[in-house]
Amino acid sequence: MKLISQIAATVGAVSCLALVSPAMAADCATTVESNDAMQFNVKSIAVPKSCKTFAITLKHVGKLPVAAMGHNLVIAAANDLSAVASDGIAAGLGNDYLKAGDKRVIAHTKMLGGGMSDTLQLQTDQLKAGTAYSFFCSFPGHSALMKGALTLSN
Repeated sequence: MKLISQIAATVGAVSCLALVSPAMAADCATTVESNDAMQFNVKSIAVPKSCKTFAITLKHVGKLPVAAMGHNLVIAAANDLSAVASDGIAAGLGNDYLKAGDKRVIAHTKMLGGGMSDTLQLQTDQLKAGTAYSFFCSFPGHSALMKGALTLSN
């Protein structure tokens, strides 16, 4: 009976951890959803060091068109987020609200309207252990709410 209680406690603890763990997939890929309420469905993404490339698919599950409520997913160092988003405004929708050739942008999807999806391929050798990275939407004003942490994990 004691063994059953220990197993139940362990399973319960693991279940609780699953509720708060970041988006991560053993097969070097994950999916993030965005919506018409300016939200991503995850606040963090863990990229396993064992992956050479990591795919992130962004699915815009809303209904509004790209010009009204477009979303993309951009990866940059956390301390570059504000500057990348600010510089992207001048670049306009035609450039996915990203400055052309911006070296601070590690990877990004295209700008999506409701019902659309796109996948980026992140080369994990571009990430340095111990560096803080962010993922965010560069549509004007969205990065204030639509952002999260991206980490390189063991």
